[in-house]
Amino acid sequence: MKKTKKKAKKKAAAKETTGLLTKETVKRVAAALEAAGLEGRIVELKEKARTAEDAAKALGVEQGSIVKSLVFLIGEQPVLALVAGDHECRPENLPRALNLEGDVRKADADEVQAASGFSIGGVAPVGLALELPMVIDVSLKRFETLYAAAGHPGCVFSASVTELKRLTKGIVSYNIAQPR
Repeated sequence: MKKTKKKAKKKAAAKETTGLLTKETVKRVAAALEAAGLEGRIVELKEKARTAEDAAKALGVEQGSIVKSLVFLIGEQPVLALVAGDHECRPENLPRALNLEGDVRKADADEVQAASGFSIGGVAPVGLALELPMVIDVSLKRFETLYAAAGHPGCVFSASVTELKRLTKGIVSYNIAQPR
């Protein structure tokens, strides 16, 4: 059976393993995926992808299919917004979507690390250090397959919106993101 161009391009984005799959943060994501019956979904990229644009180019997919995992603070409560790569988060709408009160601000690098257990660029929506309230951008439903960071900027995992919702227990919202 012939591989489609899309599958061939995605396969070309992966490289021979260089040890990233053995990093503790990536193993944490792999364990969470395996516990949910989604083993074997992590792909190591040829180059680090610190942005949605980088990841989309590396995988040969639309930028909107890349899930940006963004950590914010509502008051003192860290939360995670899962936003399509071609959209921007509307932080002012996060408290209402998550039924929380307080001022909203984007977490700094240390706060991201403390809340998620990951560094910026590798924040996965699973395998987190803390259980975080999560909200999912409804526009991600445009795509059959999504790609989210897997604990390191050089690794992603694939999932459908339904799988992502099940994995994260996130609330799907129409209000948290808008096209860039």
